[in-house]
Amino acid sequence: MVDMSATLIHHGHIRLLKKAAEIGDVVVVLTTDEEIKKKKGYTPELSFEERKEILESIRYVKEVVAGPWLIDEAFMDSVHCDLLVHGADNVNHVRPERLVIFPRTEGVSSSTLRERVLDSLIEMNLDNKTDTGDKVARFMIELIKKEFRLE
Repeated sequence: MVDMSATLIHHGHIRLLKKAAEIGDVVVVLTTDEEIKKKKGYTPELSFEERKEILESIRYVKEVVAGPWLIDEAFMDSVHCDLLVHGADNVNHVRPERLVIFPRTEGVSSSTLRERVLDSLIEMNLDNKTDTGDKVARFMIELIKKEFRLE
């Protein structure tokens, strides 16, 4: 089992799924939109169904099921999974013998991707020198970056 939100799927996710597939069949427990909204405070860019469709198309993934923000052993048992595979940022309540931790992929996360998109928007905005539109767009982008703690 690999649990993830995968709000913006990236190569770090793929690397984790590939490592998990080397251990056995991979069931992805995908956090629901409601749980993401409750825990992270925003609606994900891709809906649950969109994220599920993408994950199901990845060759390392056998199945995708909806799940809670935190995984416990009762949930693992309910979907018939022996091990939880996670990155080094794991906070799930699972005994060490049922947990496999891999290092996170350096320099990438959904948050860093959001920041890169916003930086690109700023760059495009500054390159297209239009008077007041620049100021408003830049203000909005900076406000978004602060709101999502992307600074």
